[in-house]
Amino acid sequence: MKFTLLDALGQRAIRAALIFAVMGPGVLVSAHTSMPTASANAAAAQSGWTTLFNGKDLDGWKQRGGKAKYTVENGEIIGTAVANTPNSFLCPPGTYGDFELELEFKCDPRLNSGVQVRSLAKATKHSPDQPYGYQVEIDMDAPRGRWWSAGIYDEGRRGWLYPLKGNKEQAAAFTKEGGEVSKPGEWNTLRIVAIGDSITTFLNGAPRATLKDDVTKAGFIGLQVHSVSEKNAGTTVRFRNVRIKGCPLPEPSCVEPSACCASDATSNTLTASEVAEGWQLLWNGKDASGWRGSKRKDFPPKGWSIENGTLNVLAKGKGGDIVTEKTYANFELSVDFKMTPAANSGIKYFVQPKLANGPEFQILDDAKHHDAKKGRDGNRTIGSLYDLIPARKDKPVGTVNTWHTARVVARGSQVEHWLDGVKVLEYDRHSNAFRARVKASKFKGVTEYGEWESGHILLQDHDDAVAFRNIKIRELKGGK
Repeated sequence: MKFTLLDALGQRAIRAALIFAVMGPGVLVSAHTSMPTASANAAAAQSGWTTLFNGKDLDGWKQRGGKAKYTVENGEIIGTAVANTPNSFLCPPGTYGDFELELEFKCDPRLNSGVQVRSLAKATKHSPDQPYGYQVEIDMDAPRGRWWSAGIYDEGRRGWLYPLKGNKEQAAAFTKEGGEVSKPGEWNTLRIVAIGDSITTFLNGAPRATLKDDVTKAGFIGLQVHSVSEKNAGTTVRFRNVRIKGCPLPEPSCVEPSACCASDATSNTLTASEVAEGWQLLWNGKDASGWRGSKRKDFPPKGWSIENGTLNVLAKGKGGDIVTEKTYANFELSVDFKMTPAANSGIKYFVQPKLANGPEFQILDDAKHHDAKKGRDGNRTIGSLYDLIPARKDKPVGTVNTWHTARVVARGSQVEHWLDGVKVLEYDRHSNAFRARVKASKFKGVTEYGEWESGHILLQDHDDAVAFRNIKIRELKGGK
């Protein structure tokens, strides 16, 4: 069954007309163009689609970033690479949050390209408005053997999100699938569905990437020509039949994550691919089912609240920690969290009932909470294994009042901590090195600390306001 944006949005009204921008440098239009027929435009409008490119000219489009050349010929947008200039982006008018975007592309295998969505721009030393944000990749590099078209890259920010940076198994599978559905040297159809905190991509009708992330909820769209050296100057990427189904936002300035208007309707849900991969929701987003106080049989009557799909620790609420009713041994855990200024909290795993404690993924406002400077070598900062192993120093910055994603992978004795798509530490919990760290920590008196076969998942109440959502887990086959 084909999923469309209108299925998800129902009777949601179109909120505003498109906002036109001034064309930037390097935008040229050929006299040899053809315009889509009136019947084609009428059919698109009747089905709910809006044509972003009229097949004739680039009226209303704006070039951002570098100085690649964009021309129009035979109903196609042709992006031509120029040496020694930053990545270039040709952007249609409008700011979009929830949408379904579809286009066709044909790309020289020597050239990398992509489609920016929900993107913003910032001044850099190379450009006054260099785009950054989600990019759906166009990568048809046969000699390199990497077929990552329709993958999701965070341009100018965090890097690869899908396949996830450092996940070799996912990258290998994504390459294999991409090789089967890609059409190098031919026209390919790219489809992008963005609803709430979910972005899903399709290449030539085949599903490719599914991402849940809401660092940016809305922004502009852009067609990329990648920066190149002199060797690949003149290579081209072509686009045609660019159309969108969705609601342009009323103000183009609505670009900061806290100000954007996209829906959070997909929070605390699982995609079809997640279900197929074995994921389960640990929290249903509605009530306290599946959870209890760490030192009581029921859910705390105070100190916690459930509101608008978030599970909240209340400041000075004195509710105490909460744990899952079930225990887990080999698992992959994913939790979205949002901190207030100077907040301290954590996600613990392998928690033992009598101790109400276990290894902890630290949640902390490193900039303002005093605990960041305690411990040893930063082992109490965000993403660290609390009081034992510090997260890597070049980890993503844990900004406050912004949603972040913690991920813990535990298979046998091997454990990994991930923060916003970046692996920040890994350890062997049965190793002598781990035991030595325990002996030097505040847990030195706990027998076999962190080496237990299984345990509960715990969310910590440290008397600071912290919110949680999208709490999900999948059980894995055991390791060594």
